Amino acid sequence: MSRAGDKKGPMRALGAMSGTSLDGVDAAVVVTDGVDLLGFGESDYRPYSDAERAVLRAALGLWPDDDIAAASEVVMRSHEALLTTFRDIDLVGFHGQTLAHEPQGRGTHQIGDGDALAMALGRPVVWDFRSADMELGGEGAPLASFYHHACARWMGADAPVAFLNMGGVGNLTWVDPRLQRPEEPGALLAFDTGPANAPVNDLMQARLGVSFDEDGKLALQGQVESGALELFLGDPYFSRMPPKSLDRNAFPEMMSLVRELEDADAAATLMGMAAASVLRGMEHCPEPPQQLFVTGGGRKNPVLMEMLSVSLDCEVLPVEEVGLDGDMLEAQAFGYLAVRVARGLPTSCPSTTGVRMAVGGGQVSRAS
Repeated sequence: MSRAGDKKGPMRALGAMSGTSLDGVDAAVVVTDGVDLLGFGESDYRPYSDAERAVLRAALGLWPDDDIAAASEVVMRSHEALLTTFRDIDLVGFHGQTLAHEPQGRGTHQIGDGDALAMALGRPVVWDFRSADMELGGEGAPLASFYHHACARWMGADAPVAFLNMGGVGNLTWVDPRLQRPEEPGALLAFDTGPANAPVNDLMQARLGVSFDEDGKLALQGQVESGALELFLGDPYFSRMPPKSLDRNAFPEMMSLVRELEDADAAATLMGMAAASVLRGMEHCPEPPQQLFVTGGGRKNPVLMEMLSVSLDCEVLPVEEVGLDGDMLEAQAFGYLAVRVARGLPTSCPSTTGVRMAVGGGQVSRAS
């Protein structure tokens, strides 16, 4: 084990992300010194098969004492198969797969063995990003915020902007790029907004046997049931002040609220719940952002994007509009964070996770 990076100057860091939407593994290269975002490298994606997705879905909510062997094997096999195809890499950031997240309870649980992956890749691997944050009283999530700050500065933003990741769970990062260091007071505010794609994916799988609502085609045919939406927004989570974070299955009542609805209306209502969560979250921003950049699978859902555009006062854009890759932003984030860990720089701070002080999470495993 080591806590320090050996190479001076910029590094080619490969980040990997398998999110709670359970679609597959994203991997992407960034060039960075751990402070500035200096460039982008190649990227790739390995989808989970239906059988692999079923194994991972069955493991959601499990903890280390449970039987997670099959899910762990899926995570390690899929990551190794994808990451071994990359060349000329200095460092790997490996997030693993989140099975459970209870910041006010049992903690957080990501499966994946960084030691074994380092041996397989022959490269240093940074992993276990969340534990140090939680040990210091943080929520352990969201973690991409420091990378969002680097992206805002790379874009040349000169006023507050926000990044919205709509994966399985939604998370928002408000960024003031006029402050140079992400850990500076006032530079960032980050938190989970609420459920995003996960409930719709679960609905599609349960009712129609498909993994997601492609291009929002089903939701486009439906109407939002206002009564269900109002009941959903009564959840105490929305009155909590950020920073705050969620488990993928933190709103189990969502499915019961749409149980009696036709498929299209159920899908539209779940999308309405996701959009309303974001609207509530935007109320916490220190000042309104000039623009909201949407990343993750949700940016490809025209129903969700329209709901956000008509509800918010700022311009709502997919991150591709400013030259970023919305499919790979989370993977890139863990490459960037890996370099920060290796260089002894913080990866979270009080305004992003509620941790008591700025802290660098993660441990470094080496191939030998």
